[in-house]
Amino acid sequence: MTAAPVKAGNQRLMRAASLTMILTALGSLFGFGRDLLVAGMFGASAGTDAFMVAWTVPETAAPLLIEGALAYLLIPAFSRRLEEGRTIREIVWSALPRAAAAFLLLTVVTVLGAPLIVALLAPGMADHSLATRCTQITSITVAAFGLAGYLGAALRTRQVFGPPAAIYLAYNATIITFIALGRDSLGITAVAWGVAAGGVLMVLVQAPAVLRYIGAPMRPAAATAISLGAFLPMASFTLLRQAQVFIERFVGSSLPAGAISYLNYAQKIAQVPMVVSLIIATVSFPALARAIAARDHQAAQRHVVADLVVAGSLVLVSAVFLAVFAPDVARLLLEHGSFTATDTEATAWTMRLYVPGLLGQVVVGVLCRVYFCAEQPSWYPAVAMGAGLVVTGALAPVLAEPLGTGGIALANAAGITLGAVLLLVRLGPPLLVLPKRPVTLALGRLTLAAAAAAGIAFLAQPWLARLPLVLTVSCGALTVIAAFAVAVVITGGRHDLTVALRQKGGIR
Repeated sequence: MTAAPVKAGNQRLMRAASLTMILTALGSLFGFGRDLLVAGMFGASAGTDAFMVAWTVPETAAPLLIEGALAYLLIPAFSRRLEEGRTIREIVWSALPRAAAAFLLLTVVTVLGAPLIVALLAPGMADHSLATRCTQITSITVAAFGLAGYLGAALRTRQVFGPPAAIYLAYNATIITFIALGRDSLGITAVAWGVAAGGVLMVLVQAPAVLRYIGAPMRPAAATAISLGAFLPMASFTLLRQAQVFIERFVGSSLPAGAISYLNYAQKIAQVPMVVSLIIATVSFPALARAIAARDHQAAQRHVVADLVVAGSLVLVSAVFLAVFAPDVARLLLEHGSFTATDTEATAWTMRLYVPGLLGQVVVGVLCRVYFCAEQPSWYPAVAMGAGLVVTGALAPVLAEPLGTGGIALANAAGITLGAVLLLVRLGPPLLVLPKRPVTLALGRLTLAAAAAAGIAFLAQPWLARLPLVLTVSCGALTVIAAFAVAVVITGGRHDLTVALRQKGGIR
């Protein structure tokens, strides 16, 4: 392939990444608004703990059916069918009926199993009735997220990224509306109903784009087979990764009331940098899948290395900011209404101990896509996540005693980091030969730069704390970015980042 088409393709990916990042940022902003409303109106109490347990259903369904397992299955499968000469319209509509039936069946099972789900997740909770009711309501998201994820995978395969990225904006806006209108009459269940309605809207906002870019429903001569056997390794990986949250809720249910809420608020804020960083890999995933399907291993390698370096840089600079300014961020975002200064302190402490695992989250998010692009998806990512889960499960109850919710967060960080290391060391032929030593050195240099930036930011924080809170947070972010930029030059990471950005942006 000549340089011009490669450059044009990279520029399209960068435009798609920019649009996706803007829409995701708006969705995250509304997500903050949602969390602010929940914290301000309901605080951190037994009631919010009950809802957080119920929120486990959409939190599990989202990575399984929207951005995780289903996308890992469908995008490579659709890409292979396209390489065989079939049309995207035929591929998408032929497989949808069976997929929709499976989503509806999972929803029914979840509704009926709500009491058991709550009992398993939060055995230490005094009253399970409210959590069970909220779980049954949020179970609607299983079918809704499944359909939204299916349509999103189809659109991304077609290189259409805007509508799939807009679903979170619609989702969070709906939740906010339900909270504002129903908090007095419905209490905490207003949030659950907002989650359910938001899931349905995720499907509706993508429908016009599907009709435009995929085409109207049709009855093809032959159905597209989506193998359950191929889905199981991806689903197992996703569920084992999400099981980190199950352990958090399980161990946190035995701590004082509010602990599960602290874990949830801290995780939601701490994972924003991870989500934003992985937009790079999300946008390049269809191109990666097509490259692997076409056996263009050099192109696939360039995508993966650039994704690791660029996403790693973004998440590291964000991690430094959160580690240093966690109390200020939590105070600015959450300390309103019923959310007290004590709640802020506990949430900030938990957030700081989530931060060490953010780079591991990004490495896992980038590399698992490679394993799942093979015609026969590997079980190894599930094994790696299982090993990490064992570490989290062993450490969480031990560390929770002296460190409280922060100990649970630290156990999570240790588990996901182990999973990332295992995915990195195992990757190789015949799937993809990754230059492991250069990649490891590049990530090491960026991590060293992040550590140096953290030291400078910690020294500056007491001075910045004298400013009004908004200025403290804003100036803190600028300080971290500047310190990281200087440290990247000093540690030699500038070359790694420049090469990666050229690859992603098509810069000569």
